[in-house]
Amino acid sequence: MNLHVLPVRTAGAAENMAVDFLLLQRYPTPAAPRFRHYDWRGPAYTFGFGQKIAFVRETLAAELPCDLCRRPTGGGIVDHRDDWTYALVLPRGHALYDARATASYRTVHDCLAEALRALGQPAAVKTACEPPAGGEICAAGPGVCFQRAELYDVVNTATGAKIAGAAQKRTKHGLLFQGSIEKHRGGDIAWDEFGRGFVERLASTLGVAAEETPWPDFPEHEVEGIIEQYSAPEWLAYR
Repeated sequence: MNLHVLPVRTAGAAENMAVDFLLLQRYPTPAAPRFRHYDWRGPAYTFGFGQKIAFVRETLAAELPCDLCRRPTGGGIVDHRDDWTYALVLPRGHALYDARATASYRTVHDCLAEALRALGQPAAVKTACEPPAGGEICAAGPGVCFQRAELYDVVNTATGAKIAGAAQKRTKHGLLFQGSIEKHRGGDIAWDEFGRGFVERLASTLGVAAEETPWPDFPEHEVEGIIEQYSAPEWLAYR
């Protein structure tokens, strides 16, 4: 079993989110972890599955209309105009699938921070969560990503700014991990080199080898159907 590293693709928000979910639900080799880095056809935003569309529209009022899609995972609003975006899918039964969400979150971000440090960037995983005013243990709910770093996000150790965050979804099929790195906070680095280093560390941590793998041959009607679902106004306004 290897870590299947899929080719880079460029698409709009609905297609990118739909394909990530399809990789979670179906794959020719169900036992294999799979990874993909992808690009965006133009300026785009995504937001967490549980977020209210009214809040999203109010927050992004100055940007609307824009390429906008609800993610299958949780988390807050993410600006994809200058980010490095990826998805990791782990099959059901994998150790990280069975682990607590905080454990899988930290494991992936440890690999990401190590890859940034290898390129000379001051990056680390945040291991303490300062309570906000009012005495709560952590912030109340997902708002806008990258406004503040939460527990196990990746931060710039020189400035304290959040570099990378992610969101997860577990189903009976596996675990989907969708992550984003703000490039201007990640440093002036060769992002292709970062990607290779990140994948190597992920594969090592997962106990497998990284293997470049052709794109899976999904039935065309299935791909079109799920993209249509993620493009529909009903999905955008689900909550």
